[in-house]
Amino acid sequence: MKRFILSLALLLPLFASAQSHHEFGLTAGVANYYGDLQDKIFPKYGYMPMGGIVYKHFFNPNLGIRFGASYTSVTAADSLSDVKVKQERNLRFATNIFEVHGGFELNLFRIEKERTKFTPYIFAGIGIFHFNPYTDGMNNERVYLRPLSTEGQGIPVYPDRKQYKLTNVSFPIGGGLKVLVGKTFFLSTEMGFRYTNTDYLDDVSKSYVNMDTLMAYKGKQSVDLSFRTDEKSEWMSKSQQEQNQLYPNYKFQRGDSKANDWYWFCNVTVTVYLNSFGNIKRYWQAACPAFRN
Repeated sequence: MKRFILSLALLLPLFASAQSHHEFGLTAGVANYYGDLQDKIFPKYGYMPMGGIVYKHFFNPNLGIRFGASYTSVTAADSLSDVKVKQERNLRFATNIFEVHGGFELNLFRIEKERTKFTPYIFAGIGIFHFNPYTDGMNNERVYLRPLSTEGQGIPVYPDRKQYKLTNVSFPIGGGLKVLVGKTFFLSTEMGFRYTNTDYLDDVSKSYVNMDTLMAYKGKQSVDLSFRTDEKSEWMSKSQQEQNQLYPNYKFQRGDSKANDWYWFCNVTVTVYLNSFGNIKRYWQAACPAFRN
């Protein structure tokens, strides 16, 4: 407790600065994912549009807090992997992601209207996001994967495999470069990574479960979509497909449960620089040439 109080005391001079300001604006860019179906941070495919809003309050020209909300989708497919084993696994997924987050932002230079006009910055915080992975079914229909318990999640026979939550926690971290355009707008480019508190963003984490058990509890669709190697015609004959001879034994590896999934944004943000709330008209008259005329 003493250390915590001392840390707050050391930060007081930063919060006490009179040169505080607010920012509010829009952000847009691209998103992608890193996990069991995509083992490259910057792959050749899968980039999806993202957009959102952001609010920042800076206690002084260096340190501030930020809050934001964003919406995007991510996707991946084993068929596009350059790893033979993953190609043979033949799984695929997509999910929409809605995120809200808050955290701290640190400008490495003291950016001010009358002095430095640009600065690199870093940020870190915590977020909450909602997702719901789905894939294409046997008739190309959209099928949400969580209810199918493709790895035995929530089935009584496997008490160690709990059903994963669709709303979870993420930990945003990243940085960027911002430029003050005139005295009114900030233009920022940013790269932000989200480490998530789940390994089921893609509905893949651990191992296969017994086919008969999965059939009994969740039905044929669950069996079909938990193991899709048999969709590759070059793998086995029609008689083998009918007998499901290649369906993996219980605990045969399906994913990598040692690491949780990530998603990330690369985006451009435009925010309006405001000295304070309740004084917007006077600020625009002082800072914007159109109002001065």
